[in-house]
Amino acid sequence: MRASLRRTPRGTLAVRLKLGWLLPVTGLLAGLLAWSLGVQALAQGNPIFGHFSPSNTLAALGRLLSSGALLEHTLPSLQRIGVGLAWAVTLGFAVGLAVGLLAPLERSCSILFQFLRMTSPLSWMPLAVMVLGIGNPPIYFLLIIAAVWPVLFSTAAAVQALDRRWLAVARSLGATSFERLWRVTVPAILPQFFTGVRLALGLAWVVLVPAEMLGVRSGLGFLILDARDRLAFSEVMALILVIGLIGYLLDVLLRLSQQRFSWSVNR
Repeated sequence: MRASLRRTPRGTLAVRLKLGWLLPVTGLLAGLLAWSLGVQALAQGNPIFGHFSPSNTLAALGRLLSSGALLEHTLPSLQRIGVGLAWAVTLGFAVGLAVGLLAPLERSCSILFQFLRMTSPLSWMPLAVMVLGIGNPPIYFLLIIAAVWPVLFSTAAAVQALDRRWLAVARSLGATSFERLWRVTVPAILPQFFTGVRLALGLAWVVLVPAEMLGVRSGLGFLILDARDRLAFSEVMALILVIGLIGYLLDVLLRLSQQRFSWSVNR
């Protein structure tokens, strides 16, 4: 009986591990099947849709990799998303911290922030080009205006939800205002802050592609526009897959960082 009791958790763990990789693979295969069947159905009415088939897409992806064009245009996109997201996170965290700590500031800026948040980042394109010209500066601006709000609001909400007894205990132990902020408030809000950063990354990555169609000669957005103009539809589909894959990997990195910092807080 004892032996069987010891074996049961191991068997359950093995089942969980199998399901851990089996379910995602099943979902991917189902998506691949739906993609293939959908292309076949569309191609019957218009043969041009045959270019979007999985086989043609993978062949185009191989050509992009072998020519070096994919790496050449991926690096500028990663550089832009890094700079834009860094500025958005810095501004969002600083302003969100201030809004969460200062109730009068929150009341005075709430309507303004909500108005700006609900304005499409892409609607700023003409103004960004007029003021900043062409090149990277308007792209950075669009990324910041898209990504700053999730960080700002998640930080402010985390500060406002903080248990004030923690601050009272720190104050009773003689902690200064800066020490209470750095040793209590900031560690406590990190998990929710990282959630805001992940949301910001998603918005910035979505905005990056159309922004790179705006007067620059590099980046994944430019490359997908160039492929469309050349009627290289299989390359367009390959680039769509690449954009989705890179975005997923970036989110995974942030998720791992969030888990690490959450563990540090809970420890």
